[in-house]
Amino acid sequence: MAASSFFLNRHLKLSFCVFLLCLSGTAVAQLSSTYYLLSCPLALSVIEAEVVTAVSSEPRMGASLLRLHFHDCFVQGCDASVLLDDTANFTGEKTAFPNNNSLRGFDVIDSIKYKLEQLCPGVVSCADILAVAARDSVYALGGPHWEVRLGRKDSTNASFSDANKDLPAPFLNLSSLITAFANKGFSQQEMVALSGSHTIGMAACRMFRNRIYNDTNIESSFQASEQAVCPAVGGDGKLAFFDATNNGNSFDNLYYQNLVNQKGLLHSDQELFNGGATDSLVQDYARDSSLFFHDFADAMIKMSELTPLTAPNGQVRTDCRKIN
Repeated sequence: MAASSFFLNRHLKLSFCVFLLCLSGTAVAQLSSTYYLLSCPLALSVIEAEVVTAVSSEPRMGASLLRLHFHDCFVQGCDASVLLDDTANFTGEKTAFPNNNSLRGFDVIDSIKYKLEQLCPGVVSCADILAVAARDSVYALGGPHWEVRLGRKDSTNASFSDANKDLPAPFLNLSSLITAFANKGFSQQEMVALSGSHTIGMAACRMFRNRIYNDTNIESSFQASEQAVCPAVGGDGKLAFFDATNNGNSFDNLYYQNLVNQKGLLHSDQELFNGGATDSLVQDYARDSSLFFHDFADAMIKMSELTPLTAPNGQVRTDCRKIN
């Protein structure tokens, strides 16, 4: 009798797991690269034009839009929860530690959404806009292009606590980074590829101060130049390029070459090349930009499809900052 009960319970647990996997797979299966072909055929062109304009005006905006998408997908999945302002019912994600006074590009998303609402009211989701804008930002700065499958819906809530918990912090060591990405289903190789997004953009002094004043695995001239930007006390908001070689204006593989030369800006960056399990991956990408582009594109496709909301769940917000 005990044995029968054991196998019955095991069967039920396995069946439930399969059910959950099927639900997840169904959501992803509903995404399609032609989702707006009939309902809003100019949607992708509108997004691309707005992104190109924004990035041409300020190249750093490309990194900001890419980061918005990453910070969205790692919290509750790719549901545009990161765009929601606080309400009486929940505290949004914008003021969580990884995002507060750090995330930007909301105005670009607002502009895209406004134009799409004029063109196709209530059709294109904010979550899809984030996914396409991230791709177009990378491409505008010379990076790879990939197919974005569409059909995500927008969430009606956000999670301040999950944003603080799920987003990898800049002071993590390698084992903690591996765990943080593994919790979202990413391999070490995918983690290292996605980290290459730091070939563009900037970081605030408060995010890298501890590295440039306390880490020993740092090249001396690079350390001195960053200390000139970021004082030991104060100046928390002062900015430095992740890749000072190209001032963050070009999406390339120099990020990995910098790591090999101990010029990673964040502690978490340099942890990828610090005598650990990911050293060889960093060296591969430092040598071969084509390999990096290929693996980055694949990892971005996977990230953009992290537990998306699809019909009948969620909604298409008419204002990305608030629920309908």
